Amino acid sequence: MNNIKKKIVVRIAEGLGNQLFMYANAYALSQTYNYELLIDNTSGYFQTKNKIRNYELDNFLISNNIADNNLKFDSFTKNLIRKFMKRIDLFRKSKKFIIESKDSNKNTYFNKIDLHSNPDIIFVEGHFECEKYFIDFKSDIKKIFKIKNDLIDTNSQYINELLNCNSVSICIRQNRYSERKNKNKTKSVKFTKDTIDYVYKSIDYIKKKVDHPRFFVWSNDSKNLREYFSTNDFVFIDNKKNKSLNDFNLFKYCKHFIVGPTSFHWWGAWLNDNPKKICIRPKDINPSKNKNFWPEEWVSI
Repeated sequence: MNNIKKKIVVRIAEGLGNQLFMYANAYALSQTYNYELLIDNTSGYFQTKNKIRNYELDNFLISNNIADNNLKFDSFTKNLIRKFMKRIDLFRKSKKFIIESKDSNKNTYFNKIDLHSNPDIIFVEGHFECEKYFIDFKSDIKKIFKIKNDLIDTNSQYINELLNCNSVSICIRQNRYSERKNKNKTKSVKFTKDTIDYVYKSIDYIKKKVDHPRFFVWSNDSKNLREYFSTNDFVFIDNKKNKSLNDFNLFKYCKHFIVGPTSFHWWGAWLNDNPKKICIRPKDINPSKNKNFWPEEWVSI
Protein backbone atom coordinates (compact mmCIF):
# COMPACT_ATOMS: atom_id res chain seq x y z
CA MET A 1 0.00 0.00 0.00
CA ASN A 2 1.25 3.50 -0.88
CA ASN A 3 1.22 5.66 2.28
CA ILE A 4 2.92 8.69 0.72
CA LYS A 5 0.99 11.81 1.64
CA LYS A 6 -0.02 13.94 -1.31
CA LYS A 7 1.52 17.42 -1.19
CA ILE A 8 0.35 20.80 -2.41
CA VAL A 9 3.02 23.53 -2.52
CA VAL A 10 1.72 27.10 -2.60
CA ARG A 11 4.00 29.81 -3.94
CA ILE A 12 3.60 32.90 -1.72
CA ALA A 13 4.42 36.32 -3.16
CA GLU A 14 3.50 40.03 -3.12
CA GLY A 15 2.18 41.88 -0.04
CA LEU A 16 0.16 40.73 2.95
CA GLY A 17 -3.31 40.89 1.40
CA ASN A 18 -2.24 38.86 -1.63
CA GLN A 19 -0.42 36.35 0.58
CA LEU A 20 -3.64 35.70 2.48
CA PHE A 21 -5.55 35.05 -0.75
CA MET A 22 -2.88 32.64 -1.96
CA TYR A 23 -2.86 30.71 1.29
CA ALA A 24 -6.66 30.64 1.66
CA ASN A 25 -7.12 29.09 -1.78
CA ALA A 26 -4.39 26.48 -1.16
CA TYR A 27 -5.80 25.73 2.30
CA ALA A 28 -9.26 25.05 0.83
CA LEU A 29 -7.77 22.76 -1.83
CA SER A 30 -5.71 20.85 0.72
CA GLN A 31 -8.74 20.29 2.93
CA THR A 32 -11.03 19.33 0.07
CA TYR A 33 -8.68 16.84 -1.60
CA ASN A 34 -6.65 15.64 1.41
CA TYR A 35 -3.29 17.14 0.43
CA GLU A 36 -0.59 18.14 2.88
CA LEU A 37 -0.20 21.90 2.56
CA LEU A 38 3.37 23.21 2.23
CA ILE A 39 4.45 26.83 1.82
CA ASP A 40 7.08 28.05 -0.61
CA ASN A 41 8.08 31.21 1.25
CA THR A 42 11.13 32.20 -0.82
CA SER A 43 10.57 31.67 -4.56
CA GLY A 44 8.36 34.75 -4.84
CA TYR A 45 10.95 37.04 -3.25
CA PHE A 46 14.46 36.07 -4.36
CA GLN A 47 14.56 38.37 -7.39
CA THR A 48 15.57 42.00 -6.80
CA LYS A 49 12.34 43.39 -8.29
CA ASN A 50 10.31 41.56 -5.62
CA LYS A 51 12.39 42.44 -2.57
CA ILE A 52 10.24 45.44 -1.66
CA ARG A 53 7.93 42.81 -0.11
CA ASN A 54 8.59 39.95 2.28
CA TYR A 55 6.89 36.81 3.56
CA GLU A 56 4.50 37.67 6.42
CA LEU A 57 2.30 34.63 7.04
CA ASP A 58 4.51 33.46 9.90
CA ASN A 59 2.93 36.30 11.92
CA PHE A 60 -0.42 34.49 11.86
CA LEU A 61 -1.85 31.42 13.62
CA ILE A 62 -1.62 29.33 10.48
CA SER A 63 0.39 26.12 10.26
CA ASN A 64 3.62 27.36 8.70
CA ASN A 65 4.79 24.10 7.16
CA ILE A 66 7.59 25.29 4.90
CA ALA A 67 8.36 23.23 1.79
CA ASP A 68 11.72 21.48 1.47
CA ASN A 69 14.30 23.22 -0.73
CA ASN A 70 13.85 20.63 -3.48
CA LEU A 71 10.22 21.82 -3.83
CA LYS A 72 11.16 25.49 -4.23
CA PHE A 73 12.27 27.51 -7.25
CA ASP A 74 14.16 30.22 -5.38
CA SER A 75 17.20 30.75 -7.60
CA PHE A 76 17.66 31.80 -11.20
CA THR A 77 18.60 28.25 -12.22
CA LYS A 78 15.64 26.72 -10.40
CA ASN A 79 13.36 29.35 -11.86
CA LEU A 80 14.41 28.38 -15.39
CA ILE A 81 13.60 24.77 -14.53
CA ARG A 82 10.20 25.91 -13.23
CA LYS A 83 9.43 27.71 -16.49
CA PHE A 84 10.44 24.61 -18.46
CA MET A 85 8.24 22.40 -16.28
CA LYS A 86 5.29 24.74 -16.76
CA ARG A 87 5.81 24.64 -20.52
CA ILE A 88 5.72 20.84 -20.50
CA ASP A 89 2.69 20.95 -18.22
CA LEU A 90 0.68 22.58 -21.00
CA PHE A 91 0.67 19.22 -22.79
CA ARG A 92 -0.05 17.09 -19.72
CA LYS A 93 -3.53 15.88 -18.93
CA SER A 94 -2.61 15.51 -15.26
CA LYS A 95 -1.27 18.95 -14.31
CA LYS A 96 1.59 19.52 -11.88
CA PHE A 97 0.93 23.27 -11.81
CA ILE A 98 -2.40 24.82 -10.82
CA ILE A 99 -2.60 28.24 -12.44
CA GLU A 100 -5.41 30.81 -12.38
CA SER A 101 -7.78 30.93 -15.33
CA LYS A 102 -7.44 33.99 -17.58
CA ASP A 103 -9.61 35.46 -20.30
CA SER A 104 -8.41 36.91 -23.63
CA ASN A 105 -7.59 40.22 -21.89
CA LYS A 106 -5.44 38.44 -19.30
CA ASN A 107 -7.96 39.13 -16.54
CA THR A 108 -8.40 36.30 -14.07
CA TYR A 109 -11.76 34.97 -12.97
CA PHE A 110 -13.17 32.34 -10.64
CA ASN A 111 -12.99 28.85 -12.04
CA LYS A 112 -13.60 25.88 -9.73
CA ILE A 113 -10.48 23.73 -9.32
CA ASP A 114 -10.73 19.93 -9.51
CA LEU A 115 -7.75 17.92 -8.23
CA HIS A 116 -9.20 14.40 -8.54
CA SER A 117 -6.77 13.40 -11.29
CA ASN A 118 -3.66 15.41 -10.37
CA PRO A 119 -0.26 14.01 -9.29
CA ASP A 120 0.77 13.46 -5.66
CA ILE A 121 2.83 16.67 -5.68
CA ILE A 122 1.33 19.80 -7.21
CA PHE A 123 2.36 23.46 -7.26
CA VAL A 124 -0.17 26.28 -6.93
CA GLU A 125 0.66 29.70 -8.36
CA GLY A 126 -1.45 32.83 -8.62
CA HIS A 127 -3.43 35.29 -6.53
CA PHE A 128 -6.87 33.60 -6.52
CA GLU A 129 -8.45 36.83 -5.23
CA CYS A 130 -12.02 35.65 -4.95
CA GLU A 131 -13.85 34.33 -1.90
CA LYS A 132 -15.50 31.58 -3.96
CA TYR A 133 -12.23 29.64 -3.87
CA PHE A 134 -12.37 29.27 -0.09
CA ILE A 135 -15.84 30.31 1.08
CA ASP A 136 -16.66 26.77 2.27
CA PHE A 137 -13.86 27.06 4.82
CA LYS A 138 -14.66 30.55 6.06
CA SER A 139 -14.91 29.53 9.73
CA ASP A 140 -11.50 27.82 9.60
CA ILE A 141 -9.88 30.78 7.88
CA LYS A 142 -11.29 33.25 10.40
CA LYS A 143 -9.61 31.25 13.18
CA ILE A 144 -6.18 30.94 11.59
CA PHE A 145 -5.98 34.42 10.03
CA LYS A 146 -5.40 35.98 13.44
CA ILE A 147 -2.11 37.67 14.29
CA LYS A 148 -0.02 36.24 17.12
CA ASN A 149 -0.67 38.19 20.33
CA ASP A 150 2.98 38.92 21.04
CA LEU A 151 3.23 40.92 17.80
CA ILE A 152 0.36 43.32 18.42
CA ASP A 153 -0.51 46.05 20.88
CA THR A 154 -3.39 44.55 22.84
CA ASN A 155 -3.65 47.77 24.88
CA SER A 156 -3.97 50.06 21.89
CA GLN A 157 -5.79 53.33 22.57
CA TYR A 158 -7.80 52.76 19.40
CA ILE A 159 -9.54 49.58 20.57
CA ASN A 160 -11.96 51.28 22.97
CA GLU A 161 -12.52 54.12 20.50
CA LEU A 162 -13.54 51.67 17.79
CA LEU A 163 -15.75 49.63 20.10
CA ASN A 164 -17.54 52.52 21.80
CA CYS A 165 -18.98 54.24 18.75
CA ASN A 166 -20.45 53.44 15.36
CA SER A 167 -17.00 53.09 13.89
CA VAL A 168 -16.50 53.03 10.14
CA SER A 169 -13.20 51.87 8.71
CA ILE A 170 -11.78 53.75 5.72
CA CYS A 171 -8.59 52.58 4.02
CA ILE A 172 -6.74 54.65 1.44
CA ARG A 173 -3.70 53.18 -0.25
CA GLN A 174 -1.28 55.73 -1.66
CA ASN A 175 1.64 55.24 -4.07
CA ARG A 176 0.04 52.12 -5.55
CA TYR A 177 1.82 52.45 -8.90
CA SER A 178 4.99 54.18 -7.77
CA GLU A 179 6.48 51.68 -5.32
CA ARG A 180 8.40 49.53 -7.78
CA LYS A 181 11.32 50.18 -10.13
CA ASN A 182 9.15 51.32 -13.05
CA LYS A 183 7.41 54.12 -11.17
CA ASN A 184 4.20 55.69 -12.40
CA LYS A 185 3.55 58.64 -10.12
CA THR A 186 0.79 60.12 -12.30
CA LYS A 187 -1.19 56.87 -12.23
CA SER A 188 -0.72 56.64 -8.46
CA VAL A 189 -2.03 60.17 -7.91
CA LYS A 190 -5.11 59.41 -10.02
CA PHE A 191 -5.70 56.16 -8.09
CA THR A 192 -5.65 58.06 -4.78
CA LYS A 193 -7.96 60.78 -6.12
CA ASP A 194 -10.45 58.19 -7.43
CA THR A 195 -10.35 56.43 -4.07
CA ILE A 196 -11.07 59.65 -2.17
CA ASP A 197 -13.98 60.48 -4.50
CA TYR A 198 -15.42 57.02 -3.85
CA VAL A 199 -14.96 57.45 -0.09
CA TYR A 200 -16.90 60.73 -0.08
CA LYS A 201 -19.83 59.10 -1.88
CA SER A 202 -19.73 56.20 0.57
CA ILE A 203 -19.72 58.53 3.57
CA ASP A 204 -22.99 60.04 2.33
CA TYR A 205 -24.46 56.54 2.13
CA ILE A 206 -23.25 55.58 5.62
CA LYS A 207 -24.71 58.73 7.16
CA LYS A 208 -28.15 57.72 5.87
CA LYS A 209 -27.86 54.23 7.37
CA VAL A 210 -25.87 54.65 10.59
CA ASP A 211 -26.57 56.91 13.59
CA HIS A 212 -23.70 59.24 14.45
CA PRO A 213 -20.98 57.37 12.58
CA ARG A 214 -17.35 58.07 13.37
CA PHE A 215 -14.83 57.49 10.64
CA PHE A 216 -11.38 55.97 11.19
CA VAL A 217 -8.81 56.32 8.43
CA TRP A 218 -6.07 53.79 7.71
CA SER A 219 -3.35 54.49 5.14
CA ASN A 220 0.15 53.36 4.22
CA ASP A 221 0.95 57.08 3.86
CA SER A 222 -1.20 59.71 5.59
CA LYS A 223 0.66 62.61 4.00
CA ASN A 224 -1.77 65.20 2.58
CA LEU A 225 -4.83 63.10 3.51
CA ARG A 226 -5.83 65.24 6.48
CA GLU A 227 -6.74 68.08 4.16
CA TYR A 228 -9.49 65.85 2.76
CA PHE A 229 -10.67 64.53 6.14
CA SER A 230 -10.17 67.40 8.56
CA THR A 231 -13.25 67.41 10.80
CA ASN A 232 -13.62 65.81 14.22
CA ASP A 233 -15.60 62.99 12.58
CA PHE A 234 -12.32 61.48 11.33
CA VAL A 235 -9.60 59.75 13.33
CA PHE A 236 -6.33 58.76 11.67
CA ILE A 237 -4.94 55.43 12.82
CA ASP A 238 -1.25 55.99 13.53
CA ASN A 239 0.54 52.83 14.67
CA LYS A 240 4.28 53.30 15.11
CA LYS A 241 5.34 49.71 15.89
CA ASN A 242 4.59 46.73 13.64
CA LYS A 243 2.38 49.10 11.66
CA SER A 244 0.90 46.70 9.10
CA LEU A 245 0.15 44.02 11.71
CA ASN A 246 -1.39 46.42 14.24
CA ASP A 247 -3.34 48.16 11.48
CA PHE A 248 -4.69 44.80 10.33
CA ASN A 249 -5.55 43.67 13.86
CA LEU A 250 -7.65 46.78 14.55
CA PHE A 251 -10.03 46.02 11.67
CA LYS A 252 -11.72 43.35 13.81
CA TYR A 253 -13.01 46.02 16.24
CA CYS A 254 -14.81 48.09 13.57
CA LYS A 255 -18.57 48.15 13.06
CA HIS A 256 -18.70 49.05 9.35
CA PHE A 257 -16.40 49.36 6.35
CA ILE A 258 -15.88 51.65 3.39
CA VAL A 259 -13.61 49.09 1.79
CA GLY A 260 -10.69 50.65 -0.04
CA PRO A 261 -9.46 49.21 -3.35
CA THR A 262 -6.80 47.12 -1.66
CA SER A 263 -6.60 43.43 -0.78
CA PHE A 264 -5.32 44.42 2.69
CA HIS A 265 -8.59 46.16 3.57
CA TRP A 266 -10.65 43.51 1.74
CA TRP A 267 -9.44 40.98 4.29
CA GLY A 268 -10.08 43.31 7.21
CA ALA A 269 -13.72 43.66 6.19
CA TRP A 270 -14.19 40.00 5.24
CA LEU A 271 -12.77 38.65 8.51
CA ASN A 272 -14.71 41.08 10.71
CA ASP A 273 -17.34 39.28 12.84
CA ASN A 274 -19.94 42.03 13.25
CA PRO A 275 -23.15 40.37 11.94
CA LYS A 276 -24.72 43.77 11.18
CA LYS A 277 -21.74 45.30 9.41
CA ILE A 278 -22.19 47.36 6.26
CA CYS A 279 -19.45 46.76 3.72
CA ILE A 280 -19.24 49.23 0.85
CA ARG A 281 -16.96 48.64 -2.11
CA PRO A 282 -16.08 50.77 -5.15
CA LYS A 283 -18.11 50.13 -8.28
CA ASP A 284 -15.49 51.34 -10.73
CA ILE A 285 -12.16 50.55 -9.02
CA ASN A 286 -10.79 47.03 -8.90
CA PRO A 287 -7.27 46.62 -7.47
CA SER A 288 -7.19 43.03 -8.69
CA LYS A 289 -7.11 41.48 -12.14
CA ASN A 290 -9.76 39.06 -10.89
CA LYS A 291 -13.18 40.00 -12.23
CA ASN A 292 -14.81 38.29 -9.22
CA PHE A 293 -12.72 40.15 -6.62
CA TRP A 294 -15.60 41.82 -4.75
CA PRO A 295 -18.11 39.75 -2.70
CA GLU A 296 -21.53 40.01 -4.29
CA GLU A 297 -23.33 41.08 -1.09
CA TRP A 298 -21.16 44.16 -0.51
CA VAL A 299 -22.80 47.48 -1.43
CA SER A 300 -21.43 48.85 -4.70
CA ILE A 301 -20.92 52.63 -4.92
